[in-house]
Amino acid sequence: MRPPPPRRVPAGIKAADPKRPQKEEEEEEEIDIDLNDPETQRAALAIQGRFRRFQKRKKEPGP
Repeated sequence: MRPPPPRRVPAGIKAADPKRPQKEEEEEEEIDIDLNDPETQRAALAIQGRFRRFQKRKKEPGP
């Protein structure tokens, strides 16, 4: 019985090496945001409000 042929990986995609554990390639970027800035607070409230409306509409049965 012949072993199955190796999988082909499309061009531009790296194949994962099963022998090596995967490590994070991207390091976390530290972002410095002033949380006490009034503009930041207004933006946070706007995002939260839209998310809550989205969640409410998601729960309601639609037509």
